[in-house]
Amino acid sequence: MTVHDHGAAADAPATAGLVLALLVAAGLYVHLARRARRKNPVLGWGRWRTASFLAGVVLLGVALLPPLAPFAHTDFRGHMVQHMLIGMYAPPALVLGAPVTLLLRTLPAARGRRLTAVLHGRAARTLAHPATALLLSTGSLAVLYFTPLYDVMSRHLWAHWLLHVHFLLSGCLFAYVIAGPDPAPARPGVRTRLVYLGVAVAAHAVLAQLMYGGFWVYVHAPVEQVQGGAEIMYYGGDIAELLLAAALVATWRPAPRRTRGPLPLRPTG
Repeated sequence: MTVHDHGAAADAPATAGLVLALLVAAGLYVHLARRARRKNPVLGWGRWRTASFLAGVVLLGVALLPPLAPFAHTDFRGHMVQHMLIGMYAPPALVLGAPVTLLLRTLPAARGRRLTAVLHGRAARTLAHPATALLLSTGSLAVLYFTPLYDVMSRHLWAHWLLHVHFLLSGCLFAYVIAGPDPAPARPGVRTRLVYLGVAVAAHAVLAQLMYGGFWVYVHAPVEQVQGGAEIMYYGGDIAELLLAAALVATWRPAPRRTRGPLPLRPTG
């Protein structure tokens, strides 16, 4: 990785803007959570969901603000830590906050129906399919690190931030499909989701091992940085995916069994 000059992304105005954006996101969520409790005191809103969403915001702040952000601009190991936080640790925390459910509880009825219609549309069904989420979150890593794309994007500030947005959105999509408590248009069963999660674990492991061995990797950085980044990807990815599996088990609810009616009486002789 070429040492580039947009460590300037961590200058005072950019840092202040990031802090403001994160505070606005956290404040808006807390406001909606309070509104949901006032609107329906019986149903309320779980405090652990609020804590989970706020933890996701804190993880984003750690990834995007100093001291990690300047380090990530000059060292591939810092980039990989940043990638882990933005794409694999913050998304499950944000998703477990159930922001869509919170919106549905606080929006006016007409807007809530429009949002529900969007969630059940064809585009949402395609996007929320586990194969699509897996391809965008994990499959894109092969394109990023095994083609010149990473070096090209690291030279341009706008592309660098676009990469952050991709990591965050694709990570949130995968976490939502696998273990999200929010309603999904066509979420498959637990076994199917565990299979897709297992594929993601295996893909991360293979990519990290190829990167560590220097096979087909296209990152211009010292060897020790690339190998260090590969180790972070290998072990950090395993931990993140185990946490996601735990979230899947924690949010899983068995489908209610259908009760059979009384058996017909057989005539006696």
